[in-house]
Amino acid sequence: MTENSYQIQPIGVIQSELVNREAAPRQGDEGAPEAWLEITDRAAQGLVGLKAGDELIILTWFHLADRSLLKVHPRGNLDAPLAGVFATRSPDRPNPIGLHEVTVLEITGQRLRIAPIEAIDGTPVIDIKPVLRRLEDR
Repeated sequence: MTENSYQIQPIGVIQSELVNREAAPRQGDEGAPEAWLEITDRAAQGLVGLKAGDELIILTWFHLADRSLLKVHPRGNLDAPLAGVFATRSPDRPNPIGLHEVTVLEITGQRLRIAPIEAIDGTPVIDIKPVLRRLEDR
């Protein structure tokens, strides 16, 4: 297999009260706060059509992740057997892409107030996608 590299350009950044990994809940539905997502000028036109109440998937780049880890104790529980990172939601992984389901609370210019999100302050955002509903509900 040939190894290729790819370049990802952030389209925004998370502005959150969470300032380090230790303060962040493991998942958004485990007490994560609301935060602001600041979109870059280059990506701002991509916000057209979004509105408060929309449910989105935010893809982030866990910039503080340990990219060398391939096995972890799930949820940091040292009593649990090691598992491959692809069987977990660990932020430490070869390509540390975060996946966050959020609701848009407010849109002000190039800023979206979203909740809940467990990403820490300064986390780069690499993409935004609408949550898909069942085919008959689309």
